[in-house]
Amino acid sequence: MTRKKPLPAPLVSVTSLTLKARKLGIDTRNHFVAVVSGNCSLCKSAGFRSEARIQIENGGEPIIATLYVASSAWIKPGEIGLSSRAWERLKVKDGQKLIVTLAEALDSFAYVRAKLHRKVLSDAQFTAIIQDMVQGKYSDIQLSAFVAASADLNQKETTSLTKAMTASGRVLKWSGFPIVDKHCVGGLPGNRTTMILVPIVAACGLTIPKTSSRAITSPAGTADTMEVFAPVTLTLEQMRKVVDQEGGCIVLGGSVDLSPVDDLLVQIERALDLDSHSQLIASVLSKKMAAGSTHVIIDIPVGPTAKIRSAEEAHVLKALFVDVAKEIGLAVEVVETDGTQPIGRGIGPALEARDVLSVLKCKKNAPQDLRQRSLFLAGKLLELCECVPQGKGHDHARRILDDGHAFKKFEAICLAQGGFQEPTLGAFTHKIFAPIAGRVLDIDNRRLARIAKLAGAPDSPQAGVDLDVFLNTDVEKGDPLFTIYADSPGELDYALHYFHLHRDVILIGEKP
Repeated sequence: MTRKKPLPAPLVSVTSLTLKARKLGIDTRNHFVAVVSGNCSLCKSAGFRSEARIQIENGGEPIIATLYVASSAWIKPGEIGLSSRAWERLKVKDGQKLIVTLAEALDSFAYVRAKLHRKVLSDAQFTAIIQDMVQGKYSDIQLSAFVAASADLNQKETTSLTKAMTASGRVLKWSGFPIVDKHCVGGLPGNRTTMILVPIVAACGLTIPKTSSRAITSPAGTADTMEVFAPVTLTLEQMRKVVDQEGGCIVLGGSVDLSPVDDLLVQIERALDLDSHSQLIASVLSKKMAAGSTHVIIDIPVGPTAKIRSAEEAHVLKALFVDVAKEIGLAVEVVETDGTQPIGRGIGPALEARDVLSVLKCKKNAPQDLRQRSLFLAGKLLELCECVPQGKGHDHARRILDDGHAFKKFEAICLAQGGFQEPTLGAFTHKIFAPIAGRVLDIDNRRLARIAKLAGAPDSPQAGVDLDVFLNTDVEKGDPLFTIYADSPGELDYALHYFHLHRDVILIGEKP
């Protein structure tokens, strides 16, 4: 009896369409978005539907885009409309023919599903996930699943994620040593010490190529505030020129392709209002490693309404920072600072920029808490690098600030990045007054930051909150507590409505 040979498995064919490109001019940030007509019979037959993931080719490297279907006639059958980001990446012209297919299933997303079920992932699995993210293969929903799944990684997994994020983009190399940096974990409004520390350290002769992020859950990030003064979206070549010339810079990390997946995850974290310890550490340390840093100071503000609310939580985060940094070969010192109230007076990009400028210019009315914290951190960084003896860093940093060298260096860095301009504030304001006489017993950082965000910060740089009081300040009835700044009456009304629901944002009690 002769056995029949098994028939070969049928080949799986993927339906591809040839569609004409059309520029939509829609800004979708880092996401690739495409639109087809609901009346396109070819698209229907290929199984194209809204929110499907499609692959688009133009003879070079393809992109993966999220598809939407238009019911009106603004997109014709046989056309595919592209967002600005997709248009730029594909380098197409109107009417050019593109090859479009449904995207294949993501193998790496199986690892995300495994993580959702609390499985421990390996180095290779994190690398596969991050590589697919960098190539634009993950949708927002899939990115959100990853952010949620990796909210509680162990130390080994956090190290794996950090390494994968570092390797996802450029890793800079500098001729000098040491290469220094500083980062604050956030959660404290107005804490813009980086912009004072960078020129102090650079004026001391150290190299500090500072890359910063925009705000995630706060009214301003360092990049948002620096952008009030000077451009922060520099190319790598421009960044190198600034650092070679001035010894330091303050630029947007995403613009120079350092740990580029971090910017994708930051957008998701902002939408979810979620910033886990694991993601925080991977985000911070991957950016530092990618920037070529060798020595880094990490600032953890601790307070009941800060991001880190207790000493116990700070100790856990500190230990994780140190352990992961050691594994990736980074010298790190973590310091815990007071996070019970905002630093400085301004909350929002322009208001914080005003405070920074007053400290750098050594004005008498400059917020002293911002000045002293900046000097403390700058001194710690100088000591970490062994540029000055232990215990002498603060005094050395103070001399650089007081003799005007820090401001001159900051101005030079701004000019090298593309210009220097003074901050301006929002045109619409409303002052909040003390309802009773007494003493300021508590300031709710989170709610105060929320008011600044509702007023428009950071998208409206001139918006925010300007504080008149601090903890343990004695006030009389009718004394000013803070002023809200906005660029429009509507945003001012949003902020005021929230304040009227949370009037205890500044708690006043009896004087002892």
